Amino acid sequence: MTSADIASPRSPFDPSADSLLGARLSRLWRRCLLPGAISSPGEVWSALRSRYAEPHRHYHDKNHLAHCLAQLDLAKDQIEQLDQVELAIWFHDVINDPGRDDNEARSAAFFRDMAAGVMDEGLVDSVVDLILVTTHREMPSAMDQCFICDIDLSSFGCPWECYMRDTQKVKAEFQGPAEDYYRGKKGFLEAMLRRPKIFQTDFFHARYEQQARENIGRLLALMDRGQY
Repeated sequence: MTSADIASPRSPFDPSADSLLGARLSRLWRRCLLPGAISSPGEVWSALRSRYAEPHRHYHDKNHLAHCLAQLDLAKDQIEQLDQVELAIWFHDVINDPGRDDNEARSAAFFRDMAAGVMDEGLVDSVVDLILVTTHREMPSAMDQCFICDIDLSSFGCPWECYMRDTQKVKAEFQGPAEDYYRGKKGFLEAMLRRPKIFQTDFFHARYEQQARENIGRLLALMDRGQY
């Protein structure tokens, strides 16, 4: 299955793709099981599907998941541990509790609980590390960590209209005073622009860096003028 079978980048989620997502996860889960281990991929998908369908999610939903998988498919030939990175993508936003700042840690724990005893401990530890790096609070240290961070941020590099739709969806998930949202958003965007590179891999840097910087600069200008 190619990325086009699920969703093009940030296109509206096609409900008919739900079964494709489930089938893809099932194949991945089975590949990663220890020999003789018994674990139902259907139960794993059911748990993930219910989380990503939570009504408070506007951005971090199955569309974001499908988008990330599509980006993974584009770069798959350059990723060292492809199954580990894909597992991390499936689980990196499984916990999305607005108002908390430990969602990635809780998502990593969710994966660890589901994989405990049925996957190799070293694989589980690697996937947990990949999930945790999607906080984007620290620069990734390994190439696969760079890839998952770039994949998670790839929608920053979509055309302006798409970027603004995503921005509005992220805003809709925020629970709290508007001034807190704008302060946090501006700080994050400015930190992105201060980086020598937003995208750490050559693949995604060439693909999205320029558009992402233009989008962020344009949004910050709107915020400074009080127009967003």
